[in-house]
Amino acid sequence: MQGICSLPGTRLRYALLVFAVTFSGCTTWAPLDEPAPLEPIVVTQTPTPDLGPYPEPTPAPVVKAPETNGSAAIAIVLTSSQPAYVDVAAELAGYFENHTVYDLSDESLPPVAILRSINDSESTAVVALGLRAAQSSVAMSDSPVVFSQVFNHQEYELLTENSRGVAALAPLEAQLAAWKQVDPDISRIGIIIGDGHEALLQAAQDAADKYAVELDVRIARSDQETLYLFRRMLSDIDGFWLFPDNRIFSARVLTEMLNDANRHSVAVAVPNDAMLQLGAAISISTVAADIAATIAKVLRRIQAGEMQQVPPISELSEVRVTTNDEVLSKKSVADTGTRQ
Repeated sequence: MQGICSLPGTRLRYALLVFAVTFSGCTTWAPLDEPAPLEPIVVTQTPTPDLGPYPEPTPAPVVKAPETNGSAAIAIVLTSSQPAYVDVAAELAGYFENHTVYDLSDESLPPVAILRSINDSESTAVVALGLRAAQSSVAMSDSPVVFSQVFNHQEYELLTENSRGVAALAPLEAQLAAWKQVDPDISRIGIIIGDGHEALLQAAQDAADKYAVELDVRIARSDQETLYLFRRMLSDIDGFWLFPDNRIFSARVLTEMLNDANRHSVAVAVPNDAMLQLGAAISISTVAADIAATIAKVLRRIQAGEMQQVPPISELSEVRVTTNDEVLSKKSVADTGTRQ
């Protein structure tokens, strides 16, 4: 695997933009060449919640889920045609025979026209994938909305009486368990995040307590402050947990952080595989089938009239782990030298 400094410019921009596009809902970037795929090394899963009588999603032709209201139309709104959204929509097709997919990056129709079309249709619920889809759907939909793949939902006030969300991240305890399995010596982990994520930080601390890991948590308000805080903590940590807070990260800062981390043998855990191309040590990401199953479970309860009993944000159950063995092996050598 090439070092970060020698990566082709297109591949570098692609990996950084995947990070930004997936969690910010941005759809204005020009298409870039796909980087060479990395082979998944480990897949770790926590038990999947009981979905009752739902069957597993199946390829087309779609088989109706017996306990789902098959006659109820579901509108699935995508922020863009990025695989992160398309893959979840494809999995959802296995749960809802009567569904229509709308892509907000389709320039032939503006979002307001799409939402008017949904409101005029027989759709009983809207699934919004990504920030732009969530913002448009929550603001304009007459039907209940379930959104997912939005990290800063608080910032955009997406939780209302008529909306519920699905977590943007794989469960933190499972993430840390997978990380410890891959790198048992990890013991001091840094986190830098924007404000408003107290519940997430508490979940991270609970996971750290369980696995005897010390956390160094800092709150940043800009990308430049993120870089400053990161460089100050580098000498005191052996891992960095990167959460996709697009308010405090930029392509330039992410590049510099990964360069600095590799120079100091600090393993960086990231939320998508594309950033392994830049020198991250481990990717711990969500699973499309798990997101779809969780959305389906929420929709079933909403269709049963239990909207008020559905939690504001429903947690996911699975993690997908992919490692950069070259980076991990260098860290292992550095750790051995430190202990001697």
